[in-house]
Amino acid sequence: MGEMRYPLKKKAVVLLSGGLDSTTALAIAKEHGFQPYALSFRYGQRHGVELQFAARVAAAMCVVEHLIVDIDLRCFGGSALTDDIPVPKDRDADEMGAGIPLTYVPARNTIFLSFALARAETLGASDIFIGVNALDYSGYPDCRPEYVAAYENMASLATRAAVEGHRRLKIHTPLMTLTKSEIICRGTALGVDYALTSSCYDPAEDGRPCRRCDSCRLRAKGFSEAGIADPLLARFGMAAS
Repeated sequence: MGEMRYPLKKKAVVLLSGGLDSTTALAIAKEHGFQPYALSFRYGQRHGVELQFAARVAAAMCVVEHLIVDIDLRCFGGSALTDDIPVPKDRDADEMGAGIPLTYVPARNTIFLSFALARAETLGASDIFIGVNALDYSGYPDCRPEYVAAYENMASLATRAAVEGHRRLKIHTPLMTLTKSEIICRGTALGVDYALTSSCYDPAEDGRPCRRCDSCRLRAKGFSEAGIADPLLARFGMAAS
């Protein structure tokens, strides 16, 4: 099958965390002619650095709108990203591939997609982009294609536009079957400045990555396999390992 063709000049909601994957998904949405409305969340994560990166990405990539929505998942906890649980570090590939890690935030993508769905309805949009990936990821259950398909089906029952036959929601997952190195190559070809992105689960206050958490290690592996230097490291004067 050839590459999917997207209609031109349609509005799309793009979930933007400020990370490598969501930034690449945003670039792909723009490549295919969508007008991007970026949506980020202050959800009680221990580090607000990612929102600073998301704002920089949104500005650099000239999105139509960038909304940051406040919700508080700290009241539930249950994740190293929203609770007093240490972020796992220095894990090898086998460890990262075994089970669901402590950095999984319960129902996070379901919550984020629900907000994106509501925003899409108010915009009169039928399209949502999310940078989930089923290959180089840390075992999150809400990053799988069957999850996205189920959510899309649910949305067709839950929205006025779909029930009245005006619009049916499409969730675009352009990175779903790509390796991290393929994602990096794709974004690089589109001119993405990865120095503006943050992948770290436990960054310093200035955004300096820890380089030891699962996300940092997957990012490093991706850049190494792509044969491209990570510009974020250069930004902080850090040598590639």
